[in-house]
Amino acid sequence: MIFSPCNGKCTDQGTNCEGCGRTHAEVAETRKMVADLVAYAQKKNYENAEEYANSIARSVIYKLQNP
Repeated sequence: MIFSPCNGKCTDQGTNCEGCGRTHAEVAETRKMVADLVAYAQKKNYENAEEYANSIARSVIYKLQNP
């Protein structure tokens, strides 16, 4: 399966978004994960948001490539 990022043309009809092709459930799960990461950074009051986001991305990539 290939991930298809949001392209800003979201729809909520049917089972899949017509913009990105992902299921509405997948879109909702992704939004929740992002919201949780944002809430954590806000709770910690991180001032270096870009470094935090890049660190999370690097960790995800590493763990996917080294299960």
